[in-house]
Amino acid sequence: MGFIAFLILGLIAGAIAKAILPGRQGGGWIITMVLGVVGAFLGGWLGGMIFGSGLQEFFSIQTWLLAIVGSLIVLAIYGMVTKRSARG
Repeated sequence: MGFIAFLILGLIAGAIAKAILPGRQGGGWIITMVLGVVGAFLGGWLGGMIFGSGLQEFFSIQTWLLAIVGSLIVLAIYGMVTKRSARG
C-alpha cells in the first residue's frame, strides 16, 4: 500500500473511530488523520501479533477492520490523556 493510500486509510479510519466512540473528541481533520494513521499502524501490528497477518491491500476488509480497531484504541487513549490534562 502506498503512502497516500495509507494517509487516506488513516483519515477515514480515524473519522469512523470518532463516530463510533461516544462523547466529544477534540481536534480537526489533521488530528483525526494522525490518530487514524497511528491507529492503523497499531492495528496492523496487533493483527500481525494476534492473527498472523497485518494490513494487506487498501480495499481489503481485514485492513479496514484492523485500522478502525487500532484507531479506536488510539482515540480512547487520546481522550483519556486530553481529559486528564484539561482538568489539571
